[in-house]
Amino acid sequence: MRTPLKTRTLGRTGPTASALGLGAMGMSDFYGPADRSESIATLKAALDEDITLVDTGDFYGSGHNELLVAEALRGRRRDDVVISVKFGALRDPQGNFTGVDLRPVAIRNFLAYSLKRLDTDHIDIYRPARMPPGTNVEEVIGTLADLVKAGYIRHIGLSEIGAKTLRRAAAVHPIVDLQIEYSLVSRDIEPEILPAARELGIGITTYGVLSRGLLSGHWSPARTVTAGDFRGHSPRFQGANLERNLKLVEALRAVAERKGITVAQAAIAWVLAQGKEIVPLVGARTRERLDESLGALEITLTAPDLEELARAVPAEAVAGARYAEHSLPDLDRERAGR
Repeated sequence: MRTPLKTRTLGRTGPTASALGLGAMGMSDFYGPADRSESIATLKAALDEDITLVDTGDFYGSGHNELLVAEALRGRRRDDVVISVKFGALRDPQGNFTGVDLRPVAIRNFLAYSLKRLDTDHIDIYRPARMPPGTNVEEVIGTLADLVKAGYIRHIGLSEIGAKTLRRAAAVHPIVDLQIEYSLVSRDIEPEILPAARELGIGITTYGVLSRGLLSGHWSPARTVTAGDFRGHSPRFQGANLERNLKLVEALRAVAERKGITVAQAAIAWVLAQGKEIVPLVGARTRERLDESLGALEITLTAPDLEELARAVPAEAVAGARYAEHSLPDLDRERAGR
C-alpha cells in the first residue's frame, strides 16, 4: 500500500493539491477512442489514491469531459477535489476549432455551462486556454477577478503564455498557476517563463510530461494512429522526426532500467524534481498507466541522476516542433517577445 501522496501548494495564493495531477483530456478527445467505463474507473482510482487535482476543459469533447469528471466525482466531498477548467476555445459540430472567444460576456457564458456540466457551484481554478494576438489581457483577468469576488471561481490560472503576458496578468489579480508544457523534450520555459513564474509566486502545472506518449516507453514506429488523434499531425511523431526522437527514448530507457524504473516514471520524476512549485499533470487513460505514473512519486533522483537523464535526452536533439506550424501563432509563449 502506498503512503499518502505528497502535496504541493499552487503559487503563493493558491490551493494545496496532490504533487501529481490527473489531466482528463484524453478520455474525451485528441488521442483517439477511449473506453468510457475505464475512464470513469481511472478517475475514481486517482481520487482513491489521493490525487486531488483534476484538470479538464469545457471544449474537451465539446463538454463530454466535464460530464465525465462530474460522474466520477459524484458522491464525493466537493472540497476534497481541486477542479481546474480551461475555457475559450470554440468548436463547430464536426469538432473543428474555429477560434477563441475571451469577451467578458463569453467568459460568463462558458462558466455557466461548466458549472452546470460539472454539477458544482464553483470551479477551483479557471483559466483561458489560449491568449490569441491582440487579447486585452487586463480585461480578461478583470472579468475573472469579478467572478472570484462573486464566488463562482476560487482562483485564476493561465495557460501557454509567455513571461510578458504573465506579468501583465499578475498585475491585475493574483494568478495561482500557469499550465504549460514542460518535459525532458520541451524545456524552452526554463530561460524566461519559469523564472518569471517563480519571481511572481505563480505555480506551474505541467502538461505533456510524457510528450503525448512519446516518453511513455510504449510508443513504436509501427503504432497506428486513428483519425482525430493529435499525434497524426504532430511534427514530433512524423517520419524522420519520430525515428530520431525514439532513439532519444531508447537512451532514456537505458538510464531508467539501470535505476530499476520505467521510462515514464523517469520522465515524470525528472519534472517533479525541477521545483516544489511544479505539479505534473499525467494524462493516464487507464488504471494501469495511472499506477505506473504514481510510482514516480516514490522515486528520489539525485543531482547526478538528473544530469544523466538530461544528457540522455538533450533538449537540442529533439526533432520537430510541439505543434504544427499553423497552430503556433495562437500560442502566446511561442510568439516574439516571450
